[in-house]
Amino acid sequence: MPDVLLTVGTRKGLFIGRRHEGRWAFDDDPAFPAQAVYSVAIDTRRPVPRLLAGGDSPHWGPSVFHSDDLGRTWTEPARPAVRFPEDTGTSLERVWQLHPAPAHSPGVVYAGTEPAALFRSADGGETFELVRPLWEHPTRSRWVPGGGGEAVHTVVTDRRTPEALTVAVSTAGVFRSQDGGASWDPSNRGVSAVFLPDPNPEFGQCVHKIAQDAGNLDRLYLQNHWGVFRSDDGGAVWTDIGEGLPSDFGFAVAAHPHRPDTAYVFPITADSDRVPAGRRCRVYRTTDAGATWEPLTRGLPESDHYGTVLRDALCTDDADPAGVYFGNRNGEVYASADDGDSWQLLAEHLPDVLCVRAAVV
Repeated sequence: MPDVLLTVGTRKGLFIGRRHEGRWAFDDDPAFPAQAVYSVAIDTRRPVPRLLAGGDSPHWGPSVFHSDDLGRTWTEPARPAVRFPEDTGTSLERVWQLHPAPAHSPGVVYAGTEPAALFRSADGGETFELVRPLWEHPTRSRWVPGGGGEAVHTVVTDRRTPEALTVAVSTAGVFRSQDGGASWDPSNRGVSAVFLPDPNPEFGQCVHKIAQDAGNLDRLYLQNHWGVFRSDDGGAVWTDIGEGLPSDFGFAVAAHPHRPDTAYVFPITADSDRVPAGRRCRVYRTTDAGATWEPLTRGLPESDHYGTVLRDALCTDDADPAGVYFGNRNGEVYASADDGDSWQLLAEHLPDVLCVRAAVV
């Protein structure tokens, strides 16, 4: 069983767990105590992985930190790594996403932020520049913040080419670029927006998360504010695959790192009742690209449960069989070492879990 590093961003700090020789242990103290950590990335392109964390200090404001010793020490740039140019008249509220690009773009890291913007780093996440064509998109004036604000919260890159980029924007939908970010097109055909007068707009969908299939890189899975969808053409057209789930509302979706057609969701009862569907703590898995779904329950609580899993609080590692992890707003963290077939409780009584990321180290 390989060694794994697990990072858990919470409302009050970053908790780091390590699996060695099959046993889990968490560091004694969290990094960034009293800071909300909404985004974490584990950049495995280096000989020693670099960790990136988006901290949100109530006193000093948001910042991006990095660690080159697996989280034992952290560095904050002398100047804010992510900041809006003065001519935008905007200030950073939060870094929602940190995403290292594939191996064809060494050093490139993307950051998704609130206000909704995409930033690009060429030096491993130490400095970032605003991707202006998305910030200046002609539809932007009609993006309307939702209950969770307005943010670029998901970035999907393509290991075949650095030119293909996909982002998800809360209350604006999916946008794609085929030219490295020089231009962007809305990409929401088939994704419903049941909360709008026009349920099928060009943009305005409230996309909660996107994940890319391991085998077919043009296949994407999407968890919407009502609706689970799949695209087989890189996001041009989406198909509803929510049948068979106890609810198609939710926040998180993750794909298996190696097995094609395999993805995971955590259904929530409703937007008006944000608890696990049926009050049961269950991850659902598809192994046929959404044609069918099965509940994964072995080792999870059997009694009524109220721990909501947020959009970045479900992930997989790169092991084989894959590790699958989720944390919830109850402060619990669960892990599976066998593709989700069985689970164990790793931590409890943590602050609200906002994000989890894991990798073999």
